[in-house]
Amino acid sequence: MRNPKGRALVLLATCVLASASLSAQNPAPQRGGTLVYGRYADSLLLDPVFTDANLDIWILTNIYDTLIQTGPGGKGLRPGLASSYGFSKDGKTFTLTLRSGVTFSDGSPVTVQDVKFSLDRARKPDNGAWNFLLGSIASVTTKGNQVILNLKNPDPSLTAALATFNSAIVPRKLFANAPGKTDADKAKAVGEKPLGSGPFVLSEWKRGSSMVLKRNPRYWQKGADGKPLPYLDAVRFEIIPDDNTRILKLQAGELQGAEFIPFSRVAELKANPKINMQLFPSTRVSFVVLNTRPKLKDGSANPLANLRLRQALNYATDKKALISLVTFGNGKPMQSYLSSATPLFSPQNTYSFDLNKAKQLFAASGVKAGLALTLQVVAGNADQLALATALQQMWGQIGVQLRIEQLESATANGRYQANDFQMQMNYWNDDIADPNELTAYAAVYSSAESFHTGFQSKEVDSLFAQSQREIDPAKRAALYKRIQSLYVNAAPMVFLYEQPFPVALAKNVRGFVQTPLGNNVFVNTYLAR
Repeated sequence: MRNPKGRALVLLATCVLASASLSAQNPAPQRGGTLVYGRYADSLLLDPVFTDANLDIWILTNIYDTLIQTGPGGKGLRPGLASSYGFSKDGKTFTLTLRSGVTFSDGSPVTVQDVKFSLDRARKPDNGAWNFLLGSIASVTTKGNQVILNLKNPDPSLTAALATFNSAIVPRKLFANAPGKTDADKAKAVGEKPLGSGPFVLSEWKRGSSMVLKRNPRYWQKGADGKPLPYLDAVRFEIIPDDNTRILKLQAGELQGAEFIPFSRVAELKANPKINMQLFPSTRVSFVVLNTRPKLKDGSANPLANLRLRQALNYATDKKALISLVTFGNGKPMQSYLSSATPLFSPQNTYSFDLNKAKQLFAASGVKAGLALTLQVVAGNADQLALATALQQMWGQIGVQLRIEQLESATANGRYQANDFQMQMNYWNDDIADPNELTAYAAVYSSAESFHTGFQSKEVDSLFAQSQREIDPAKRAALYKRIQSLYVNAAPMVFLYEQPFPVALAKNVRGFVQTPLGNNVFVNTYLAR
């Protein structure tokens, strides 16, 4: 149907007005200024390979670049330092083309030799805790502006691994000239004054007090205005361990952002017209690991080897009540050992609260009422103690007497690593945008004895091995769906809840993102005026 000219003009005017209205609601990003952000603790070592702390990992992405990047909000993947990439038909070769004209923040060019050095360093078996993510690489070669990864076997998780912090590209010459005999020694030296090609440069670091990241004027990526990112001149991190102090400084305007807001304060801050209280999607899940071995460390019989008992405990757990108690409603029940923000998550029936079914399974398990079980928690951790106390009451309704054993953090971790526990509180947050990391830890016995639960399944092991080589997305998703079903049915944990990342921002802060992996992304952040 044709439109008369008059109507066309009306439509044009309407579009112009709508566009103007939209621009007023979403003004163009503004440049300049320093964002002051309150952190609960300081970083330790700003090296992508040898760090094993979130305190470092969640800052690294602002200083270093990776060949591949996670997309907006931490979802999907897109080109980074590599302008293009892809597998060969047989999946045994992965080729990346290095983006031209990119430099480190000191002006030196990023070369294919820097890429080769970085990946070889990251995959070296003795270097750090994350080399397994690149374990499929047999060798790294270069040709012109291309980097070729020759693989031992097809690896569908490799693309996500190359977007993970430990695959960041570092300057080869800097490490070659760094003091120290070992790679770890050199990492400590370079980590004090890191040099990357990311959007920010470390300009000041007062240990335990503050850290300043200034914009990298040579950063390759451009913003909405066509000029190089980032928009901010700098980000200043103030280290403020006390939750209340961080909140008070934010309310007073001394901070423009603050992390790890207690869930008990979320509703209050949401009601504050000067503050934008954000709950960013997270891959964090909280659960209770169960020792499923027939005998405990001391040689005594372990009733949790009984599947029906483990299932009974799960059905007797009122997840919604726990979410209300600990997260003040800011969470949701787990539906798998994977979080709902993890790729290839497949929702399962993770034992909706059903007291009658729990009692039936407890009776069918053959154990006697009054059964004593011990749950280890970290002393001084209010959330863990609150959860344990609530579970004590819930499980008492089916005939379980729960003993709560409070241990100092290092002791609890040592007992966990030694399999010297019956039940222990635990949590997980993904480091890679792929399900393979958590699946290896939680469900594959050879990796970490399945979260040290002792769970073993030949079928799960076989499915996981297939998933590590299956490059067809639909087939790989089907494999993970089956793994999740088998794991949930076996119940080597008590599935509790997922929780978001609570971050409070001043109203004029725009474009900040904390990804589901936890990374704080300031590259698109700006201060509206």
